[in-house]
Amino acid sequence: MPTYRDEAVVLRTQRLGEADRIVTLLGKERGKVRAVARGVRRTSSKFGARLEPFMVVDVQCYAGRNLDTVTQAVTLAAYGRDLVEDYSRYSAASVIVEAAERVAEAEPSPQQYTLVIGALRALTLGARASQDILDSYLLRSLSLAGWAPALDDCARCGAAGPHQRFSVQLGGVVCQRCTPAGIVRVDEPTVQAVRALLSGDWAMLDDIEVSARARASGIVSAYSQHYLDKKLRSMQVLEHDRLLGRLEPATAVTASGASGGASNADSDPGAEPGTEEMA
Repeated sequence: MPTYRDEAVVLRTQRLGEADRIVTLLGKERGKVRAVARGVRRTSSKFGARLEPFMVVDVQCYAGRNLDTVTQAVTLAAYGRDLVEDYSRYSAASVIVEAAERVAEAEPSPQQYTLVIGALRALTLGARASQDILDSYLLRSLSLAGWAPALDDCARCGAAGPHQRFSVQLGGVVCQRCTPAGIVRVDEPTVQAVRALLSGDWAMLDDIEVSARARASGIVSAYSQHYLDKKLRSMQVLEHDRLLGRLEPATAVTASGASGGASNADSDPGAEPGTEEMA
């Protein structure tokens, strides 16, 4: 049976039988991998703790027909231990790895792997607000997958901007002529905040008023969940915890209002990466 090695981050684990786990990994070279880690739930396991979510490992596996089998794992970075101590960071990290698993359904991408590692590292360092890191990761990950939002020219007809309407369904800002029913206006600071998150330009983001950044965060939430086909379970938990006051006050509008990401209704009739660290 063939074996292989790869550098990987643990995205998710599932119990299997009395002592085993199915581990979902995002490999730098192989992309998404599902493998059985036998005996890791026993206290005598040599590498059970190395195969927990958010851990980065050098892993060796046997290639199987349906599931591979982990035979060795060496810890490269233990982000999990720091993230679980801060609920806000842990919640953001949970959304990141769930989104990464969705995006990784496509072909392997070393850039996607590097982006996940950079986001987890940034959360661990705590140099930025968790929401900023999460929003930036989601936009940049979708951009690498081919779903970058249009922020300058109209997403539908290509008319030169700037434009004051954003449509999640159409993929970005739209001109007045292409505006579908139900769209609300977005102001230029909100578009600039989305642009700063997409490029990872923290200096630009810090110069934008808090209300515009909140509207941008709402757009990111709605946009990412639309292009990932369905709501992320961890995102729903995060938003629910904010409503209950378990996390810092929400910086995002609700997803139902985020298709426009602004507060003023459109008056028209029928008026919707690389290798750098993220810190």
